[in-house]
Amino acid sequence: MALLAGLIFSEPAKSDTLLGANLKKRADAVLGLMSFQLSPDVTTGSLSLNNEPTGNPDVLMSTLGGGFTVGKGFPLYLEGTLGYSRYDPIFLASDGQITRPVPTKWNTLSVTGGVGWDFPIIDDLVFRPIVNFSYGRVASDSSVASSYIQRETGDDFEFLKSGNLDVYGLGGALMLDYERYKDEYEIDTELRYTNITLKSFSNAPESVQGSTVAQSLSLWMRWRAPTGFTVLKKPVRYVIEAARTGYIGDMRGALGFDYLNSVGIGLELDSSHYDITVTRTRLILRYQFGDNIEGTSLGFAISF
Repeated sequence: MALLAGLIFSEPAKSDTLLGANLKKRADAVLGLMSFQLSPDVTTGSLSLNNEPTGNPDVLMSTLGGGFTVGKGFPLYLEGTLGYSRYDPIFLASDGQITRPVPTKWNTLSVTGGVGWDFPIIDDLVFRPIVNFSYGRVASDSSVASSYIQRETGDDFEFLKSGNLDVYGLGGALMLDYERYKDEYEIDTELRYTNITLKSFSNAPESVQGSTVAQSLSLWMRWRAPTGFTVLKKPVRYVIEAARTGYIGDMRGALGFDYLNSVGIGLELDSSHYDITVTRTRLILRYQFGDNIEGTSLGFAISF
């Protein structure tokens, strides 16, 4: 996937206006990218989209997150996600005779928290409303700004050189969570709708201020059962996992696809026999696919 913004420079008085118009599009795009980092989701836990002609990544994203319920007697649910991404928009600069690409790199870092409450429906099934809040920062990497950009002046050019854009998000999620644990098997299923509005706030130029609404509907399922082997005085379990996430509104097609699927298989070690904080450790190999996209990832998870 190639991400390319067209930009023509003819005279200094007009270059800032044209640059600003394209920066606005790119700012909205990078906020759209950040919206994929806001909730625990195995389909986007690790994602790289490549520029096929060069093989260099236009988008690189990774997230680390999870959630838990405090206890059945006090069913407070807490979740958190830390996300990082790198977005490489390319502008075209021209002096009227020669047109050349101007590469830039924007880094984003976001942290999202969530607080919810479990309402039992039937045995093993709860309804969980969640309130989410996010903070993120977009930073333009001055180390890769071209000499052309370094020579120019103006607020827009200053942002490309080494600018920062702060982002906040407010919203929530609705979840149905089914958990059935037996000695012979364990089943986990989650159906979740997420809606979080992201808006920029800072002293950055108005031309890079942006907003987006992160909406998604996801289904995640996991089956665990003993393999017949014992390690750490507990059975080793095999894990089978499947997930599908559909993107809605601003997120639909933002990265070139409308949905992502994931299937995975792995092993889980149970250390709950010992008096240590970590009770289970999982290693899962996943295959992810969607519209014109596919890939593999290796996931690592622990339970407390």
